[in-house]
Amino acid sequence: MAKQVKQQSIEATLWESANKLRGSVEPAEYKHVVLGLIFLKFASDKFEEHRQTLIAKGQQKYLEMSEFYNQSNVFFLDEISRWSYIIKNSKQNDIALKIDTALHNIEKNNKALKGALPDNYFSRLGLDITKLSSLLDTINDIDTLKDKAQDVVGRVYEYFLSKFALAEGKGKGEFYTPKSIVNLIAEMIEPYKGIIYDPACGSGGMFVQSIKFIENHHGNKKEISIYGQEYTNTTYKLAKMNLAIRGISGNLGEKAADTFVDDQHKDLKADYIMANPPFNQKDWRADNELKDDPRWRGYDTPPKSNANYAWILNMVSKLSDDGVAGFILANGALSGGGEEYKIRRTLIENNLVEAILVLPRNLFYTTDISVTLWILNKNKKKQIKNIGDKQRNYRNREREILFMDLRQLGEPFEKKFTQFSDADIKKVTETFHLWQSAEIEAIPEFCYGAKFDEVAKKDFSLVPSKYIEFVNRDENIDFDKKMQILQSELADLLKAESQSKDDLLTVFKDLGYEIKL
Repeated sequence: MAKQVKQQSIEATLWESANKLRGSVEPAEYKHVVLGLIFLKFASDKFEEHRQTLIAKGQQKYLEMSEFYNQSNVFFLDEISRWSYIIKNSKQNDIALKIDTALHNIEKNNKALKGALPDNYFSRLGLDITKLSSLLDTINDIDTLKDKAQDVVGRVYEYFLSKFALAEGKGKGEFYTPKSIVNLIAEMIEPYKGIIYDPACGSGGMFVQSIKFIENHHGNKKEISIYGQEYTNTTYKLAKMNLAIRGISGNLGEKAADTFVDDQHKDLKADYIMANPPFNQKDWRADNELKDDPRWRGYDTPPKSNANYAWILNMVSKLSDDGVAGFILANGALSGGGEEYKIRRTLIENNLVEAILVLPRNLFYTTDISVTLWILNKNKKKQIKNIGDKQRNYRNREREILFMDLRQLGEPFEKKFTQFSDADIKKVTETFHLWQSAEIEAIPEFCYGAKFDEVAKKDFSLVPSKYIEFVNRDENIDFDKKMQILQSELADLLKAESQSKDDLLTVFKDLGYEIKL
């Protein structure tokens, strides 16, 4: 029977235990081990629960028939794929092979999991048997079905994704978009019903948050269809697992593939697009490749040197007539010259750009640069939109763009990072939705609604600081908060320096030389 773990700390407790067992395995590899086991435990718990339901109904003859599980959105597990079998054999020398076999069989027996589960990770990584056995015992403590409303396993999975992204650090961890950014995008574009698309979906965080948005506004998940694409095979597997754990069905294409070279959703028209594509991607196409691609029709061909505008035009081409897109790009896309200038000007002239929000630095685990949230809207004329039991009337704002500067918002997270608080997200989204419905006053250092003529006079630049009024900021700086962050960072540096000094002295001592300070 699963041991009881405090609800508020189950994710942290499990992470701490699992991280101690990692040994020499890199976080980029280890995440597939841990998340694969969490999925296996969850799938097995759901299977056993449904199995008991069949027994209670007197349907014992159907216990080993996959159809009687799949019809209730439960994955079928053969005997050697069940968690009870893995735990029973957890101290055996071939436990790694048994886990790989279990995951292989689960994928083979459930079409929805095709291409989703880790492939021979456990055998290939040569994990220490004792450590692997201990990790299995730790994961065995999770009661994945204890509180369905709290989505325990979903929370654990999300927590681990964020922790692994932090552990992999700069230059890696692209599979994960920090939760507060995803929340902000969802609350701004309000993906309530229809088709949602993410052309660079990573581990699927945009989709998960879309479903949470619907649940929070008492909508129907069955009124949403999910489409996505991911280039990296291991990340593609993470996304499929992430959706499967939450019971979300989605079309991520037949395989992991390059969105530009091998578009898996050529004819798609989406109501909502949410994305965080790679920043400033170079050499995304060959010299003469994709020059006449239908996705750029009506625009200049995006430059080979930077894919930012290729991502934008890919998304524009996939928007329905009333479609809305919210996506993150590096700030350079706001004012680039050459083909980028021509494309940006055409986007503005076509009344597609609805809002531009510059975000704080250090929101991402992979880069410390400030980035921009773009909102594109295919229909900026007056509309009526139903969100749950609320109805929003939009005014005609087709010749306007809302600029917002969010660099003074955010709160410290994990010492060196920043995240948006719930209050920050509420402030931003309320301002945006108010502007959609009525004229608003410009707020210095925060927001300004610019007419088309103003943007044209500034040569179609989308840099918010060209429109938003700025005053002396010194009075607005929270010096106590800044000093607390600096103190924490300095303490970490001094601790690391002290440890390095001790290690160096130990090395000399081992060589027979003692240094007296």
